[in-house]
Amino acid sequence: MTSIWDMKADIVQNGDNLRDVSPLHDKTYVDENGFTHYVFSKLLFNNPWYKVPDDDLELFKGFLDGGSRAYPSDGSIPCDIVAGEARKILNRIVDISNQPDNIYYNDACESLKGGKFNLIRGTLKLYLGKYTSRDWRRKRFTDDIDFWVFKVHLLDHVLREMGWIKNKETGEFEKSVEWINPDTGETRHEALCAANNLNQLLDFGAGSYLEGTKLKEIFNKKLKRGHDVDLSDIINVALYNDGSINRNKEEWNNVWESFEAATNTRNSRITSNIISLCRYSLGIADHLERTSNAIERYHDKILDKNEYPDEILKRICRTSIHWMDYLEKNGPDATRNMLHEFLIEQKDEKLNHVKNLRSFVEKILKLLNSKYEYLKVKFEIEN
Repeated sequence: MTSIWDMKADIVQNGDNLRDVSPLHDKTYVDENGFTHYVFSKLLFNNPWYKVPDDDLELFKGFLDGGSRAYPSDGSIPCDIVAGEARKILNRIVDISNQPDNIYYNDACESLKGGKFNLIRGTLKLYLGKYTSRDWRRKRFTDDIDFWVFKVHLLDHVLREMGWIKNKETGEFEKSVEWINPDTGETRHEALCAANNLNQLLDFGAGSYLEGTKLKEIFNKKLKRGHDVDLSDIINVALYNDGSINRNKEEWNNVWESFEAATNTRNSRITSNIISLCRYSLGIADHLERTSNAIERYHDKILDKNEYPDEILKRICRTSIHWMDYLEKNGPDATRNMLHEFLIEQKDEKLNHVKNLRSFVEKILKLLNSKYEYLKVKFEIEN
């Protein structure tokens, strides 16, 4: 019966089969109605640079240092650097739409009918649309900007105008960007790519295709591919949205069309990806709950100058340009108070994220199980 999902799935790239999606055999059982219950363990994404400490004080310190949870990424350039380049391009298209004498005026006006952020998809769409937490936007890395612009000559013109160079071999535009690593002070240089994803209208692999730049369409691709980075991105949107009062309410609710379509396929790879999505979601929820409890217990320590002298305070503030600005303008004592207020906010925010993730998994499992009811199969995640 386990042939209905893939026991091995892809983590980094297609065909690597590095993720083990095996149930807990000692907890698998058949109930009185003849349903086989496959129970899976919770998981956290592997982070080679950070080991979750067993001690809550160390967990608190790690959170304050900005290292409590990293995010799987498919690149090496911080998203905030990439987002800055994307904004320049989008804003230039907006400028052209306000210049009737520009040769690309009509193309720009036509392209912007759905709003400038509809010209971009993937990681940068999630970033610029603020579908995720500040933490994700600060720690997520990428190497490219995925555009969705039907007026190809307009985009090519703007990219060239902004100093991008077209790679004749790949057909993508490239630009060298630099930034300063806040931890080391080192200046980094990397090549950033910009691609117009219209070719993926036809196929991005396994006979699937893209339809646009909406959240449900981004999720559709991520659910089907299912690499760690894809599942992590979905989770980080889910923990930030509960479908009720935030500004992304309508679009988040429409995302369920992606899950409906994915589960309707009963494709073994997609089913495996959805099981993994639930396992990681609940593992992260438990971690966030524990982090919140650690913050509640130790938040006053940031006010202790013996625990956090000025030099350590400065190191902590390096993880955020806003904190560094605040420290320089207001001094260490005011910064300690600001960080203390931040910790209080984070304690409550993380509990809200926990609630959203657990509700998300409950709905996903209910949907998934409904598709396999005819086989008398149920998927569960251990408590």
